[in-house]
Amino acid sequence: MPVVTQDRFGGPEVLRLTEAERPRPLPTEVLVRVEAAGVNPVDAKTRAGQGMAAVLGEPPFTVGWDVSGVVEEVGHGVTTLAPGDEVLGMPRFPHEAGAYAGYVTGPSRHFVRKPPEIGHVAAAALPLAALTAWQILVDTAGVEAGRRVLVHAAAGGVGHLAVQIAKARGAHVTGTARAGKHAFLRRCGVDEAVDYTAGPFEEAVGDLDLVVDLVGSPGNQRRSLDVLRPGGLLVAVPGGLDPEAAALAAERGLRATGFLVEPDRAGLAALGRLVSEGRLSVEVAATLPLAEAAEAHRMIETGRTTGKVVLLPGAAA
Repeated sequence: MPVVTQDRFGGPEVLRLTEAERPRPLPTEVLVRVEAAGVNPVDAKTRAGQGMAAVLGEPPFTVGWDVSGVVEEVGHGVTTLAPGDEVLGMPRFPHEAGAYAGYVTGPSRHFVRKPPEIGHVAAAALPLAALTAWQILVDTAGVEAGRRVLVHAAAGGVGHLAVQIAKARGAHVTGTARAGKHAFLRRCGVDEAVDYTAGPFEEAVGDLDLVVDLVGSPGNQRRSLDVLRPGGLLVAVPGGLDPEAAALAAERGLRATGFLVEPDRAGLAALGRLVSEGRLSVEVAATLPLAEAAEAHRMIETGRTTGKVVLLPGAAA
């Protein structure tokens, strides 16, 4: 099967397309033929020696966790899926899943059936980003109708999904992005769009219950505390929670936490229902053949993509 691997940490150029033996599913696992693989910032960070590199260890390894495809084989004990099922998932995260490949194996309960309303490209763009948003908004913050939420980097892969999920739960949502992306944010459902380049965002919003920080700079986290109401929550995703921001939150009677997504079959199923109901859609910025994984990483490392980038193992370079 085709597989993208790397022998050392470094820039996108370390990614190379090669061949490997097709894996076999262990008991309770499934073998999935990959139709599409989503690309996430954590992929690029891991490739460079950050991200989940400490979990994966030294190269060689294959990055990637987002998968949509077809079940080819099931291991002993699997009862929830069968050969021929179209599925999506985020297997094994943060351990190696090897999604940049023609086939992957993973625990059967790290996958769910793909909503029939979307194709494999859109499905591959969902798992890691949408689960991140779901687990922050629903499991961590308990967002419900009437809550006021700010999403930083709201036009990005996680951000535009977080906006839609928060709106589906009845929240009032503000998103930060450059002015050129405000029309897209309005299509996603934001109530207010703030151009962070035009002035301090903390002068435009306030009295919030939740800030979802998808930017990752310590300064942005500390400034985000200024817009929270007493008892409000800051969830810091890239890079984790800055210690100074944590101390400042404690002084002010605010809550603050870092966050890392986990495989979550129930969450994936709930997201699938939102997709089927027409209340959640994923923006795909580009699709590229597997051989162009390095270019996909260059694109996401600009920090300017709107939505997700997806690799196609079956496409010609």
